[in-house]
Amino acid sequence: MRGQEAPTDGGFALSFTVRNTGGRPGTEVVQLYLHDPVASVVQPVQRLIGYTRVALEPGEARRLAVTVPADLASFTGRDGRRVVEPGELELRLSASSADPRLTARVTLTGPERHVDHTRHLYATIVKEP
Repeated sequence: MRGQEAPTDGGFALSFTVRNTGGRPGTEVVQLYLHDPVASVVQPVQRLIGYTRVALEPGEARRLAVTVPADLASFTGRDGRRVVEPGELELRLSASSADPRLTARVTLTGPERHVDHTRHLYATIVKEP
């Protein structure tokens, strides 16, 4: 996954490949976590923002595309409103919360933006053909 920039009122896209290197069919639950190291309010170490299940035959690889709205970086600010702040984020692709396999840095740019109940709540993960 490569780093990129996105506006605080936009989003960003990532893609990656999952491969079964074993000799048996298997299933992987691909999990995407967000880490915000620069938020103005203390945040959890990471938050689960999306996941999908991928079944693979031995040696099979599958390309996945992820769309992440900037809204997923929102948190409750000091004034009690949900806010998306500009700054660096880290996305962690994992098989579990304790086992990051890939990381990507994304920088949100632009003004601080408040979001309401209509905000996006999860990332979209699509299995490409």
